[in-house]
Amino acid sequence: MRAVVQRVQRASVTVAGETVGQIQAGCLVLLGVGLRDEDADACYLAEKVAHLRIFPDEAGRMNRSLLDCQGSALVVSQFTLYGDCRQGRRPGFSRAAPPEVARRLFEVFCQELATRGVTVEKGRFQALMQVELVNDGPVTLLLDSKREF
Repeated sequence: MRAVVQRVQRASVTVAGETVGQIQAGCLVLLGVGLRDEDADACYLAEKVAHLRIFPDEAGRMNRSLLDCQGSALVVSQFTLYGDCRQGRRPGFSRAAPPEVARRLFEVFCQELATRGVTVEKGRFQALMQVELVNDGPVTLLLDSKREF
């Protein structure tokens, strides 16, 4: 499972002109599910996201977590995180999980994040979404449950 985590001042996701999720200060999490992913991957990443120290303390150092700041998370499914662009000009997605598996693990991740005390908003799975955000910092991190990077 892969995630792009962005520290944001605010973020929202819209589907067909309707806002389906929005947050103020917190994290936008673009989440991709891979073929080999299981519940343990979702739990690992939820724990990581909840406790990543990417928010500034009183001295301006990144020492506070999403939980410390009482920030929210906007989680958006993003199968393209498993896009393979090494050959040709069109990405291949053979390493992405099929939709029925990805949907379940996306929901497991969101539930695990909420269980840890994070307020979670979501995009709409498999919908064409428009995501707006104000990246704070900017701070953008890549996470992988298999620790491939």
